[in-house]
Amino acid sequence: MTYDFTSIMDRRGQDAIAVDALGLDSGVPGAPDPGFDAIPMWVADMNFPVLPTIQEAIEARVRQPHFGYFEPRPEYYQAIIGWQRDRNGVTELEPEHIGYENGVLGGLVATLQAFMAPGDAVLVHSPTYIGFTSSIENAGFKIVHSPLVLDKAGVWRMDFEDMERKLVENKIHAAVFCSPHNPCGRVWERAEVECAMELYAKYDCVVVSDEIWSDIILPGHAHVPTQSVSDDARRRTVALYAPSKTFNLAGLVGSYHIIYDSYLRDRVDAQASKCHYNSMNMLSMYALMGAYRPEGRVWVDELCQVIAANVDFACAHIEERYAGAGVRVVRPQGTYMLFLDCTGWCEVHGCEVDELLRAGWRVGVAWQDGRPFHGSHHIRMNLALPTARVEEAFARLDAHVFGL
Repeated sequence: MTYDFTSIMDRRGQDAIAVDALGLDSGVPGAPDPGFDAIPMWVADMNFPVLPTIQEAIEARVRQPHFGYFEPRPEYYQAIIGWQRDRNGVTELEPEHIGYENGVLGGLVATLQAFMAPGDAVLVHSPTYIGFTSSIENAGFKIVHSPLVLDKAGVWRMDFEDMERKLVENKIHAAVFCSPHNPCGRVWERAEVECAMELYAKYDCVVVSDEIWSDIILPGHAHVPTQSVSDDARRRTVALYAPSKTFNLAGLVGSYHIIYDSYLRDRVDAQASKCHYNSMNMLSMYALMGAYRPEGRVWVDELCQVIAANVDFACAHIEERYAGAGVRVVRPQGTYMLFLDCTGWCEVHGCEVDELLRAGWRVGVAWQDGRPFHGSHHIRMNLALPTARVEEAFARLDAHVFGL
């Protein structure tokens, strides 16, 4: 490995909610009992040192003693164009197609507000990223869920018949597409994306495609940009990306959209401008340019190797040791999250998932309640840690939670 994915960072007191927020708020894992340190396995950020070229780019700019009003540099757009070309095979992307977003959720809301009225319905798959739920509902729209289903091979699939029925019954003209899917970790095949986009075209839906996880793809799978599957998909889709998930830059704030259709782009840009808060931070621009350098390509390839090894270990451990206790896991194809189904465990023990969550929290396994993601007895688990910490977490679960 060229880069460091083994050092165990102590993030306490360093502005990281992953560890400093434990036990302080509802919806956040509880703090560990005395004698146990916290292993942060909940909020979707990483526990690896950042790519050095990101720090170098920021530090070089900080040494310039002025931080006044600015415009995005041409290098910013060229970095995105190069990254999309090399990582996703995207061609014909021009600077005019790219727009800054303070976050993927901000881009989502701006798009919905540009084309919908309060109370209108939006089609969203479930399980559902908690950020979709809060942002869509807070903006006054109605969420209609189309549940993903597990096929006989244990792969999450879209239910196209259910999607079409929901689109018709609810007169829906906007859809959120999560690719790769969060929290299930599904990397959609091209034929699946094509079928979804054919449905959205049939019912004239504006599509918001959240592709923030598109860089974290596990071996044997490939990300298919939603806009690449047809000319119609290119015209009706607002695709949202960010270096934040890939390089652990959420604290710097900075995402971007790709919108090819000029009418769609004008409407979204006009809506996003109305709040006067959708403005780029200078240092986030330099962070992206530092991330999307050639070194970043190497770093992400190595990151995916580390995540794949952690996924292999965790899924094998769960299948071998916890299946008898009623815990199931579907191996993710992308992202660094697991979505554990603890229905069997809860049935055997006659309880809700709270008891299992608390047992982990007490010994420092800070995993996350899956119910806000529409997993009725589920736990969401972050594997973006050094492998030694993942192994330690499961050792604690063996000894103190599942009694193995």
